[in-house]
Amino acid sequence: MDASRDRMSDQKFGFVLLTPGIMFVLCIAIYPILRILWLSFQTQNLGTDLHAKFSGMDNYIRVINDGHFFQSIYTTCIFTFIAVSIELLLGLGFALLLNETFRGRGFVRACALIPWAMPTAVLALAWTWVFNDQFGIFNDLLINTGIISHPVVWLGGTTTAMFAVIFADVWKTAPFMMIILLAGMQNIRRDLYEAIQIDGAHSVKSFTLVTLPMLMPSITLALLFRIIQSFGIFDLVFVMTGGGPGNSTETVAIYTYNTFLRYLDFGYGAAMIIVTFFIMAGLSLAIYWPLKRFNQN
Repeated sequence: MDASRDRMSDQKFGFVLLTPGIMFVLCIAIYPILRILWLSFQTQNLGTDLHAKFSGMDNYIRVINDGHFFQSIYTTCIFTFIAVSIELLLGLGFALLLNETFRGRGFVRACALIPWAMPTAVLALAWTWVFNDQFGIFNDLLINTGIISHPVVWLGGTTTAMFAVIFADVWKTAPFMMIILLAGMQNIRRDLYEAIQIDGAHSVKSFTLVTLPMLMPSITLALLFRIIQSFGIFDLVFVMTGGGPGNSTETVAIYTYNTFLRYLDFGYGAAMIIVTFFIMAGLSLAIYWPLKRFNQN
């Protein structure tokens, strides 16, 4: 009886300790989500009417018929697919290199994380100057090596602007992929490599039979993190191109930002947020379940 009372007392005390954290989560996370959901069923545009009016599913119907919105989704998907694919390959390659033992490995690992640790807005401004057509070092390097004969307006063309944004994003976030995959490699038992080497397997076979299968949970985690982050990309693109030229780099986050804070169409902007959330969730599940089944097999 005394043990049962002590257990109940510990549970109540634990709940008291958790209460501030629960209240914090409710205020910071849950309330804004519920507020956005409620706002998506209303029409409120500070440019035309200060008072919110309940409009039911009108905003969602408007989203479905908005070609501009789906164009921004398409642009975001293109950016996400290319950037995350390159980051995964580079992150895996760097992780394999830094998993080896060599002098100064700790220092190299620390330096490799510098791009990821830099503030995104500051990094984006730096890359804007790197890709500047008149003073940028990128054009200077390509001209001096003979790859191009005249300066290219990287941020002024629809294709080249997307290339520049993806290049900058890969430079910043490939180290994030690297650190997750490197942590996964550190957990692979060395005796597995020793056993397969006894059977005469070379390094490529060791990678395909041991490293890659054992690393799949880490790859799944890294992909999910980066897909969610890339789908919500805003600051890097906003600073470098502002979504231009001609909306060629306008991601869904920038389009939503413009709707909310430039055109002050709060109800429609909220509906776009909700629709984008479900698209992102569906995309994440479409990637997660096949990878999970692969890991189980």
